[in-house]
Amino acid sequence: MLMSVALHTPPTIFSMRHAPSWLLLALAAGSVNAGAFLACQRFVTHITGLTTQLGIDAGLWGLMAEYGLVVLCFIVGAMSSVIVLQRRHQRGKQPLHAAPLIFVSLMLGGVAIAGHVGLFGPFGASVEQPKDFVLLSLLSFAMGLQNATVSTATGLAVRTTHMTGPATELGVQLASSFFSRGEARRMALQGAMLRGGKIIAFASGAALMVPAVRVGGYLAFLAPGAFILTATVLSFIPGLSVEPPSTRQPTLSRGHRIA
Repeated sequence: MLMSVALHTPPTIFSMRHAPSWLLLALAAGSVNAGAFLACQRFVTHITGLTTQLGIDAGLWGLMAEYGLVVLCFIVGAMSSVIVLQRRHQRGKQPLHAAPLIFVSLMLGGVAIAGHVGLFGPFGASVEQPKDFVLLSLLSFAMGLQNATVSTATGLAVRTTHMTGPATELGVQLASSFFSRGEARRMALQGAMLRGGKIIAFASGAALMVPAVRVGGYLAFLAPGAFILTATVLSFIPGLSVEPPSTRQPTLSRGHRIA
């Protein structure tokens, strides 16, 4: 079912027109992850760290419930994206791929303003407080929504909020390029460049967030919101974001992930 609402296929995923969007989205996720850590010493764009923390805090039921809520919010965010896209598709309408990403951008803007007026307490407070988990839950939902939207729109080919998979695939594609020739080698190198670019963009987003929070505190979350909105305009509005049909190819199956 996910394949039926894909907006991008390999020609557009790797095109010079749309590749910057994947980098912008990775830049945004890196910024959000760093912002969450700088605000309350916890990461939110991937589930690995949160589930590890759940294990570390085993027996501390209050903390486990709070971390479990953050994990659940990521999952619910991913579910929400698919529900929005699939519901329109099943009604015979064009899925609005831009809508979930615009909502993510608005959420980050709301987080920035709410934090600025004091709803989450002082930025970077040394003492953990319940408000921290409200912030983490909102950011986690937003990142789950972003990741699922991009994944669905690219036929499960591109993910932007975590770097373990891209780093693994970067190694695989680089190694594959040594043993392939011609078009196969070109595609392997193309895939490696995309994955390497996302890793650099993610780290760059985290780096940019450090001076941003020093200057603006919670308002720094406006920056990743702007990155996501820009990528949305570039690559997720039907009619504006996709090359002519003659350049497109059938969507890849689940067994052929790109990034």
